[in-house]
Amino acid sequence: MSADTAVAEGVTSPDLAGPIPGGGEARLTVEHLTMRFGGRAAIDEVSFPPADGRITAIIGPNGAGKTTVFNCLTGFYKPTVGRLALHHPEGEFLLERLEGFRTAQDARVARTFQNIRLFPRMTVLENLIVAQHNKLMQASGYTVLGLLGLKRYRDAEVEAVELAKYWLDHTKLTKAADQEAGNLPYGDQRRLEIARAMCTEPVLLCLDEPAAGLNPSESQQLNQLLKFIRDEHKMGILLIEHDMSVVMGISDHIIVLDYGRKISDGTPEQVRRDPAVIRAYLGEDDEPDGDAPAAQDGGDRDA
Repeated sequence: MSADTAVAEGVTSPDLAGPIPGGGEARLTVEHLTMRFGGRAAIDEVSFPPADGRITAIIGPNGAGKTTVFNCLTGFYKPTVGRLALHHPEGEFLLERLEGFRTAQDARVARTFQNIRLFPRMTVLENLIVAQHNKLMQASGYTVLGLLGLKRYRDAEVEAVELAKYWLDHTKLTKAADQEAGNLPYGDQRRLEIARAMCTEPVLLCLDEPAAGLNPSESQQLNQLLKFIRDEHKMGILLIEHDMSVVMGISDHIIVLDYGRKISDGTPEQVRRDPAVIRAYLGEDDEPDGDAPAAQDGGDRDA
């Protein structure tokens, strides 16, 4: 269904149709997370306080273990040790015990990746509809009801388009709804990835370097979008990012890793002035003003 067809059929924005699913009172607790590959610990006894309804950034030099933490949280890796408890109204989910696909489907954890992974030959709208395939398949009775065109499936399809239109509006992509996703400018593709993740109706959003490759104007648009998700949807966001202007500008809490260990966590101001953080970024000699660098995350180690 195209965007023009949706308008013709009277599909309204969820702003008018009621609250959008997703978000709510979800709380993630990470305790003693350890991930070993052979004899090497990529993550070593990392714990951090609950992330609930705020933006938590995970930063550190390249190779610090940031993406490994995300891979454990989102089901790509099974941690060697650790408890990853996600509490929300539907119950408690121990993420370390779930099969990978159930982390997204049942625990409702959504994720984006360092490299863009859109469906480039699908339209922007279709990318957002396909993100909702689980609920559409259930509504279709796994194809039978959809083939018969029964009301249950038609209603679910309209709701899916409503949700897609909502995120098109809030990512400023409405005019591009019928364009192929692969033809979008790079910054628009980044925002589309976040919109697609939000169309899965998550309770926790994990973003792996969402500002990578963005210019300052696009980074500012990203900041506004993430603050909107936090404030309006009361959703916790975990963020890996190398652009310190983004991290310091939007984060409520920052966790700093170095060689797989947590060396600091706190507010942006606390982390900025932590001597351990300064040493990790700049070496043993502290800067005179006691501030960590405010521009780019550094280091040449592998991620």
